[in-house]
Amino acid sequence: MTSPTKAEGSGSTVALDPEPASTAEAAKPKELVGRSPGQLMWIRFKRDRAGVVSACVVVFFFLIGLLAPVISKLYGKDPYTVYADERPELFDSAGVPLMPNGGISAEFWFGLEPGNGYDVFTKLIYGIRNSLGISLAVTVATVLTGIVLGVAAGYLGGKVDFVVSRLVDFLLAFPAQLFFIASMPVVVSLFVDPKDETPVYVRVVALIAVQWFLGWMSLARILRGTTLALAGREFIEAAKVSGASPWRIIRKEVLPNVVTPILVQSTYMLPAFVTAEAGLSFLGVGIVEPTPDWGQMFSKASTELVMQNDITYMFFPGISMIIFIVAFNLLGDSVRDAFDPKTAR
Repeated sequence: MTSPTKAEGSGSTVALDPEPASTAEAAKPKELVGRSPGQLMWIRFKRDRAGVVSACVVVFFFLIGLLAPVISKLYGKDPYTVYADERPELFDSAGVPLMPNGGISAEFWFGLEPGNGYDVFTKLIYGIRNSLGISLAVTVATVLTGIVLGVAAGYLGGKVDFVVSRLVDFLLAFPAQLFFIASMPVVVSLFVDPKDETPVYVRVVALIAVQWFLGWMSLARILRGTTLALAGREFIEAAKVSGASPWRIIRKEVLPNVVTPILVQSTYMLPAFVTAEAGLSFLGVGIVEPTPDWGQMFSKASTELVMQNDITYMFFPGISMIIFIVAFNLLGDSVRDAFDPKTAR
């Protein structure tokens, strides 16, 4: 409702309406809220369905490995029991499970391993645990080494850059896979006499050391180039003029600007180390029985006894590794696109 009032100095009436004032207040633009690069990256990543699904799959595998002892306890079995000795009625004279499909049943979900008769389900989840644990340790070691040497070479330059660059060129000339296979027995022999049985922890340390030795160079080279490009930027020069130490400049100015290549390369390195570790165990120079391992299961599946009598034994470790590797590679693509939306797949 409007209330007419007399305008001062005239006989006409003017209608004063409060509604336009309230409308004008509502029409004011909303205050813009700034977002950090990390928030923008997270928003873009959540829009990528393939990336979200891949991240869920990867997290699921790590949870399986982390909770393997709990799952084994709830399941009521462990990966070390030799059922061929404890329950020989389940096997024929050659050690092959009598039940079809490798002995898959309500009691043994993924069946029994021909020969020793290990439970396949618990052996698989413990194999995932060991393989992912070793590969994660290698990835952390190589990333830290790549960051330290790559950033130092790019920012300090001079003799440091020359030495690191020549070391990278020298190590990249090594054939990685052949070096892994040939050096594993040598590294193990440094800790244990060849006549003695090698402890599991020695093999694990050797696997991590051998893969780390030839795994950090690609990341170091990428970070060196990125740091060289950053070294001439205005904010780096301003930090130098202000009297900041090289360590402070690297920590406060350089490292935050190289997070993208570090994360992207890490997501590609870990699945590569998983397959490398599995390959070494497959060839018999990595983890050996009775310690469960992903690659060791492939090695067992390639034996004549398994290939002729239980073709399903390869299915579970094979399909699980394929799913994990594909999911992690897709996750790497999604992380790269989220940090740099201009990058085309």
